[in-house]
Amino acid sequence: MTAINEKGILGKFLVWRVRYIKEKQFIVMLSILVGIVTGLAGVVLKNMVHFTHMFFTERMQVDSGNLFFFIYPFIGILLTTLFVKFFVKEEISHGVTKVLYAISRRNSIIKPHNNYTSMIASTLTIGFGGSVGTEATIVLTGASIGSNLARLFRMNYKVMTLMIGCGAAGAIAGIFKAPIAGIVFTMEVLMLDLTMASLVPLMFTAITSYVVTFFLMGDGFVFSYQITDKFVMANFPYYVILGIFAGILSVYFVRMNLRVEQFLGRIKHTWKRIALGGILLGVIIFVFPPLYGEGYTALDDMMAGHSDKLLNNTYFFDFRDSAWMMILFVVGLTFVKVIATALTNGSGGVGGVFAPSLFTGGVAGYLLAMLINMSGIRIVEPSHFVLAGMAGTMSGVMKAPLTAMFLIAEISGGYALFLPLMLTSVISYLTSQGMEPYSIYARRLAMQGDLLTHNKDKAVLTLMKLNKVVETDFKTIEVDATLGDLVKVVSKSSRNLFPVLNSNQQLLGIVLLDDIRNVMFNQELYSKTYVRDFMTTPSVVIDINDSMEVVMKKFEDTKAWNLPVLQDHKYIGFVSKAKIFNTYRKVLIHFSDDE
Repeated sequence: MTAINEKGILGKFLVWRVRYIKEKQFIVMLSILVGIVTGLAGVVLKNMVHFTHMFFTERMQVDSGNLFFFIYPFIGILLTTLFVKFFVKEEISHGVTKVLYAISRRNSIIKPHNNYTSMIASTLTIGFGGSVGTEATIVLTGASIGSNLARLFRMNYKVMTLMIGCGAAGAIAGIFKAPIAGIVFTMEVLMLDLTMASLVPLMFTAITSYVVTFFLMGDGFVFSYQITDKFVMANFPYYVILGIFAGILSVYFVRMNLRVEQFLGRIKHTWKRIALGGILLGVIIFVFPPLYGEGYTALDDMMAGHSDKLLNNTYFFDFRDSAWMMILFVVGLTFVKVIATALTNGSGGVGGVFAPSLFTGGVAGYLLAMLINMSGIRIVEPSHFVLAGMAGTMSGVMKAPLTAMFLIAEISGGYALFLPLMLTSVISYLTSQGMEPYSIYARRLAMQGDLLTHNKDKAVLTLMKLNKVVETDFKTIEVDATLGDLVKVVSKSSRNLFPVLNSNQQLLGIVLLDDIRNVMFNQELYSKTYVRDFMTTPSVVIDINDSMEVVMKKFEDTKAWNLPVLQDHKYIGFVSKAKIFNTYRKVLIHFSDDE
């Protein structure tokens, strides 16, 4: 816990709390507070998006194309960009990735503006038809609430990280009314270790957020259609096929999303990026109106047997009774949704891939069910395949099979389908894992070496910062210096190695004390022998931007005890294996959750 200033009401409360409330009890109380605030935030976000969406769409004609589907998303992205650029002044999209980065690189500190700014930006994006979801937004909001409440009450890094997990769990529990999925989400996606010390606060937050949402919005599920039919064992092989299909589709989803965003990211001019991305998004949504917004209504229609409604607001409306037209349209939805999502985020919108991955999987499941039924091999229930497809694709995209199966079961009331949900999720996960080992959230961080995992050793190395272990108290010597000059430097140093630099502070070599021990007292050589005669070139150097995993690999490969560190090709110091091990131990104790 950080030092407490006793002045002011908060300071006096903190002093009183330390004296009379045990740490574990206060953490539980704090988790309940996080659940209340996060639940309220979820209700506000859902209502803002819903009413904005309804305001712009309720008067649209269903039997023809609507130009507004082209215009509204573009306006939404423009307004979002203006809000972010001139009010927030920093990028706030990719909420879950930001949470992971905060845990690994920012000591679990999330800026306070994230308590509300991403909610406003997401409302502008999704309310105007951007093809993304609100879930990443509310996860970032909940995590920010947890982080900042923990900071307010002067909690340490470990508790702040736990409160971030509580905020994320409360966000999922509230917005989906799925408390179990919220808890599992923190374990699989945020990769927090689930011990009894962390499980109890997570449960309190998830339950509290769920109760707040229940009282304010009722007990309705995300989908109005509820599963009543039981799983038919004869359909087992088809769920295996769906799992494989969902796994391959999830790899396509992750890679296509990143490629489209990278393509737009190369356009440095903001307004050109908005124009290109907004226009392309408008064209796609104009052709495929179900891609407007989150897409849950379309999934609900498919499960309820009203798939003809998918062609509402399109120029294909008159072909709604054609099975082949429906198949072609659904195929388009399956593969174009991720492009619409990436265009939305890449051109300046703010939203997540949670809902898009569910949409893609649900549509893929419906497509497979249609093909099976049309083949005459067997008649299957499309709604079951929609749900299983959602679980499968989410599992592959997020590398979170447990979250996927519990979430779909909770939001559909479909625990009767738990076996196919489990089967599809696991097969999809295994199928995608070989081709794409990281989740869509973790991939960027993993490439940068900024990802915390359940591997405690790698997690501690990730938390360590190279600039904190660099030692700079080495006496340097110029390459043209004589042995006499070097002896003078040695007499003032407490170290046994000496970096040799040129006039530009670039490292040319190293002189070890052992290399000059036999001649350093021979004064006849002081003016005749030069530093360059004794120096050796280091076998490897470390860049200040190297990750700690890379640093440890270099130590392992060279068997060295000290390695030089460079920044922009200039010498700044050395890092020693002993200093790393000492820091590693301190971080491990700080990071450990075993108390």
